Parts: sequence; C-alpha cells; structure tokens
Amino acid sequence: MPPDAPFDVELLIEARWVLPMSEDLPTLADHAVAIRAGRLLGPWPIAIARQRVNAQRVLRLDHHALLPGLVNAHNHAGMSLMRGFADDLPLMTWLNEHIWPAEAAHINPGFVADGTRLAIAEMLRSGTTTFADMYLAPEAAADVIGETGIRSQLCTPLIDFPTPWAEDFGTGLARTEALVARCQDHPLIGLAFGPHAPYTVGDDSLKRLREARERLDLPIQMHVHETADEVEQSLREHGKRPLRRLFEAGLLDARFQAVHMTQIDDEDLAIIAETGIQLVHCPQSNLKLASGFCPVERLRAMGVNIALGTDGAASNNDLDMFDEMRCAALLAKGVSGDAAALPAMATLAMATRDGAHALGLGKRVGQLREGYEADLIAVDLDELNTQPVHHPASAIVYAMNSRQVSHVWVAGRPKLVEGELCDIDVQELKRMAAARQRAMSHTRQQGEAQ
Repeated sequence: MPPDAPFDVELLIEARWVLPMSEDLPTLADHAVAIRAGRLLGPWPIAIARQRVNAQRVLRLDHHALLPGLVNAHNHAGMSLMRGFADDLPLMTWLNEHIWPAEAAHINPGFVADGTRLAIAEMLRSGTTTFADMYLAPEAAADVIGETGIRSQLCTPLIDFPTPWAEDFGTGLARTEALVARCQDHPLIGLAFGPHAPYTVGDDSLKRLREARERLDLPIQMHVHETADEVEQSLREHGKRPLRRLFEAGLLDARFQAVHMTQIDDEDLAIIAETGIQLVHCPQSNLKLASGFCPVERLRAMGVNIALGTDGAASNNDLDMFDEMRCAALLAKGVSGDAAALPAMATLAMATRDGAHALGLGKRVGQLREGYEADLIAVDLDELNTQPVHHPASAIVYAMNSRQVSHVWVAGRPKLVEGELCDIDVQELKRMAAARQRAMSHTRQQGEAQ
C-alpha cells in the first residue's frame, strides 16, 4: 500500500469535541477517532481523518464530546441488590447489624450474578467501561463480565472469618489462585487480591498475603483508613496506625490500591510518598456513611495518583461516575478551602487516565491515544442543562447528567447506542430485581417476627 493511501477501519467517529485525557493533548474541537480491530487510531482533525481512512461506517456527532470510558476503581457490584436495604447508619452498625447478616441469609452465586448483571447495566448506561469489583463469589461475577463484555479488575474477597465464599483467609487465597488460572487469558478480566480491611485481617494473614502476592504477582486492593474508629482500634490493639501495619508487613508499593483513606496524618503522608501507593477516593459513600474526608488536594500537591470509585450501591446508592465526579470536585474545594482545588479537567482525569493507572491499565485504557484499546464514550452536550458550552470539561463535570451518555464502546464493541443498551434486557433486569427485593423483604419480616 502506498504510504499516503487511506487504510480500512470499521468505524470513524467525528465529534464536536474530543477530550483525549492525555497530558500532552488539550481538548480538541472538530476531531475524529477511528476504531480498527478493537483499537483506536487518531485523534485527527475531521478533514484529515477523512483523508486517512476508508471507514465501513461513519458516525457524526455534531453536539457531542468523545472521551475515554470511565474507570470506576472501587465497587461491590453484587451488592446492587442491597440498594437502599439499610440506609442512614454509621459504617460498623451498617455492616455488623444489617449487611453481613443479609449476606449470610441470601448470598450465593446466583444472587451475586444477578446483582453484578444489574450493576454492569447501570454502569454501561452511565459511561463506565472498566470497574474494580470486590465482592463474594467472584467466579459468578467473572461469568457475567464475560457475557456483558465490560472490562474489570476482580478483587477476591479475603477476610479472617468465614464468608459464603471461603471458610477462612487461607481458603480464600487458594480459591484466588484457582480463579487466576481460570481467568489468566481473559481479554477483559484482571485479578487482584481483595483483603477486606486491616481490622478484619490479622498479622499472620498479612504475612500469607505477602507470600501469595510474590508468587502470583497480583495487585492488592483494600479498604484502608475508612473511619476514625478503625484507626483508633488499630492504635489500641497494635500500637500503630493501620497503614503503618501494612507498611511493616511489606505490602505497600505502587500496585497497592488503598480505598477511602479519609484519615490521614503526617506519618501516613510520609508512607504514601515513600511507597507510591495508589489511592481510590469514594466521596459519596464516605459522605453517606459519615466516614470522613480524603484530603484530595493535599495529596495531589504531593503527586499522589488518585482514582475515583463509587463503592457499592448499598452505600452510595448509585454507580454513576458523573455524579461521583461532581461530588469529588465540590468536596475537594470545601475541604481545602480553595475554590481552585480539583478543577474539572483534573476530576475527569481521576475518572479516566488516573483510574486506569491505579488499576495497572494505564498503557491500555483511560486515554484516547493511538494503539490504545477502544474503550470510549460519547456524551451529548446539546441539552438545556449543558448550554451554552464554554468549556466541555466544565460542562461534563459540573452540569451534565449521565442520561446524556449516548454511546459506549468497550474494546471497539458497541455497548450503548443512542442511549439504548445493547444485548441487555432491561425489563428482565427489573423483574429480577423486584423478585430479589420481595425475597429479602420476606426474610427480614420473618426475622423481625421471631
């Protein structure tokens, strides 16, 4: 083929704006990207794109912004069936008296599969193309991920006491190893260890976790410093803060994903700087459970990479990353006392490029760059609430709602077209959710009657 001859692509997408989310590229007006064999080409100015490619199909989006698919860096997808089950309670009351008893009564692979399917539909509808999941029965979640075609990091649930998934921590490690063997060649699924929290994992288990990590070479995602009570309990029992325990256990490095981190002092900051751990910020869940505030702007000033997550629908109560972005941006300003804190483009980076980096996917997704996997979304900014559009990033973070997501692609495959989910039966999902709600309500009523 002559050097200047156009090349064949499956799809050319021409948009009013393209937000590549690459540090070297600003927002681009009237640009296009192409999809070929599940990967991205471009971006180019539209006139140049038309010369560069022969497209089987051209999608013209005159009022839209194209951006990378959103990365929800922390979720408990199977818990979507517990949305609204136990609201307006502090974390430990919520866990000990409501969530863990409900899990003991209801959790099985079928429940987790149904909850995960509901969660994935919600996430795809609202522009999320990658999510990190930490929940029971990850084998069932893996099956649903394979069916729906979303990208995921599955964090296997590791905890010292018995759960519906594993009898103890050691059993959980063995099941993790089996799941790694099963999913190692899956193009959309990565695995991580998911130890619940320092207060549910003892020192012996932390040692076993370090040994397993060295053997399996997996990242670790863990709830850390979620509440002040957690830190105080650790000081009483161990004489040190939880992050210090994890540091001394040899677990903290650039592949450790610390979720929440609402309680941070100078000692913690020094450990974070030394180890280069990833932080996952879940502002709405933290606010709803009154857990505290992650000092995002102070951490950003140190160069710490911070991703964004929704947490589960049982404590949020939605999986809408656009909602999460707005909350994160506003909260950062309020906590820091600086209206310039966490500007719109930095907030978008947390939900795309920085989230991908935190999950170890930064060279594959999270940016619209040539050769990256074609995980991208289009958002329609031609709505009253986003008019006029002076700055697309500002409109997306501060004014847009997720119903304006019009198109979603994962690995080049369409998952949402003109606002309608592909290959997902929404009405069947609603019927399933209603049936699960009735069953949980019946069990609760029986318990209250005894």
